[in-house]
Amino acid sequence: QVQLRESGGGLVQAGGSLRLSCAASGSILSISVMGWYRQAPGNERELVAFITSSGGRNYADSVKGRFTISRDNAKNMVYLEMNSLKPEDTAVYYCNARSITYAFNYWGQGTQVTVSS
Repeated sequence: QVQLRESGGGLVQAGGSLRLSCAASGSILSISVMGWYRQAPGNERELVAFITSSGGRNYADSVKGRFTISRDNAKNMVYLEMNSLKPEDTAVYYCNARSITYAFNYWGQGTQVTVSS
């Protein structure tokens, strides 16, 4: 089992910045990909960004150029730097950790990000 704990959400004005952090603990050797998803009210959960153990990154088109995902393998941490935030970025953001084949797939409890216009 892997436990994920997010922090860093909050309320920010449009154009502002936030940094989300996620700490992983437990059976982390099973994990190769870490990422962030988000879910707004009435919407399905969607991928924001992910990063592999070797540093490969992928972003949703809606956040490219504004968000940056990074990872500290020594500390078992993943971060999401969010800049130029827009009201449409408002959602609960979930940390995700998984193996390449999705045989192992874990979620954090989520952290609320609210962007006011």
